[in-house]
Amino acid sequence: MGVPVYKRILDLFEAEGVNTLFGIPDPNFVHLFTEADARGWSVVAPHHELSAGFMAEAASRMTGAPGLCIGTLGPGVANIAGAMMCALVENSPVIFLGGQRARITERRVRRGRIQFVQQERLFAPAVKFSSSIEYADQTDEIIREAIRRSLSGTPGPCYVEYPSHVILEELDVPDPLPPHRYRLVNQGAGEREVARAATLIREATSPILLVGHGVHTSRTQQQVKELADLMNCPVIQTSGGTSFIPGLEDRTFPYLFSPAANQAVEESDLCVALGTELGEPMHYGRTQHWAANDAHRTWVYVEQDPAAIGVNRQFDVPLVGDLRGVVPQLVDALKDTPRTPSATLETLIRDDAEELGQLAESAPTGRTPVHPARFVVEATKAFPDDGIMVRDGGATVIFGWTYSQAKPRDVIWNQNFGHLGTGLPYAIGASVADGGRRPVMLLTSDSAFLFHIAELETAARLNLPLVCVVGVDHQWGLEVGVYKRTFAQPSPQPGVHWSKDVRMDKVAEGFGCHGEYVEKEDDIGPAIARAYASGKVGVVHVCIDPKANSEEMPKYDRFRTWYAEGTQ
Repeated sequence: MGVPVYKRILDLFEAEGVNTLFGIPDPNFVHLFTEADARGWSVVAPHHELSAGFMAEAASRMTGAPGLCIGTLGPGVANIAGAMMCALVENSPVIFLGGQRARITERRVRRGRIQFVQQERLFAPAVKFSSSIEYADQTDEIIREAIRRSLSGTPGPCYVEYPSHVILEELDVPDPLPPHRYRLVNQGAGEREVARAATLIREATSPILLVGHGVHTSRTQQQVKELADLMNCPVIQTSGGTSFIPGLEDRTFPYLFSPAANQAVEESDLCVALGTELGEPMHYGRTQHWAANDAHRTWVYVEQDPAAIGVNRQFDVPLVGDLRGVVPQLVDALKDTPRTPSATLETLIRDDAEELGQLAESAPTGRTPVHPARFVVEATKAFPDDGIMVRDGGATVIFGWTYSQAKPRDVIWNQNFGHLGTGLPYAIGASVADGGRRPVMLLTSDSAFLFHIAELETAARLNLPLVCVVGVDHQWGLEVGVYKRTFAQPSPQPGVHWSKDVRMDKVAEGFGCHGEYVEKEDDIGPAIARAYASGKVGVVHVCIDPKANSEEMPKYDRFRTWYAEGTQ
């Protein structure tokens, strides 16, 4: 008996460890959705396909496997287009499946066709690979190529379309191949280059380990912990790599926003860079805090995409390969000769802890509405042990960089693309991928939260352990700040303010969630605790000071250097 195409597609993804599907079913997909549910997959139907794309991206970040998102022909696929672009810029391996009408419809020269547009050529520029399953026996090669491309080199999204007449056709095929039979898996670097890198590490006086976004999306935290222990040096986070590896929390410092990080960078004579493009937020590893000692600093760069080597800056030892393969090679090369601790490591750890404590004390207090710095301090103090942190918003994220008191092992936010509104879908996708085991906190603003607020129903339906802590100032805080800095005299500030009658807690209750309304800083932590204890998805509406949120963003001048450096 043959295997229908829709079952074979699921078989191929199961061979990669994928068992989660996001999307809204339609006639093209009902068989696939029904089969996935019967197999015990997590099948999540949100209220908007764009949310589905963001959920799939978050799932890929939490598992290291490709995310899987489905869009119905025409409008559904159009809705996920923004998520495709986001996944491309965020380097996220998400496979988007798109339905389409039978090719006989597409090839006719007619007008007024229902729910139809030629999709593939529209999306091809936004993905790493785009194809269509025109014939049933192409299923294996096209799905495998999409997975191969999404995970190879710089990870990213792929689009696979199939016309409606193909999905029910049957195939006579063997069992799916395991991943290592058709693509590179855990590729290691050359032995000569690894040996040279190990020599540079042993000989360095003040090395640093630069940890980027890719460390967390490849789920190599434990291997990187072993390497960091052998290097005995400061760990510097990129703005995309803001998760804290368990056991390294005390000596992990966020670049640019932490004095300890900036000092460690300036003093370093070796940088071992893992999972980062060294882009604008890192000043390409050349300007700002990197500049002073640039002539005397050597670089070891682990990069999966050989075409990326040397683009943003030159390197001494490039290690081309997958972090899952290369980091264990470095560990093996160094395990018999661990470094003694860097001379300034204990001082940096002490100074960073003092800085964090001082920020918690100095955040303005006693204000109603709550100052946004105090909002971040109190909310992150209430962050649950072993929780998953999701960030969203403009000014809220900027305050969070400086004032956060939590050090989560999983932090998810849209750093490269800056796409607001991803927070709630990210939180849902991450929790689904986690199996709902760990508590999730979404720290966001009202402007970002309103993008996909309908997904509160999705979270409630799935009974996820999620609390959304929303700083509410009834405005686009970051954009109001831009108006104020742009014009010498007060301007009308069109388009950035809205009704002060919006109550996020009441909206939440309408979706069957637990709502809390907070006006005073001392009530933030207890409200968050009650929300988790309720057993429901929670929304905590915190009134924050709109003037402070638009005018007092910490280290905003440093944040703006991300853009300024790129114009030089």
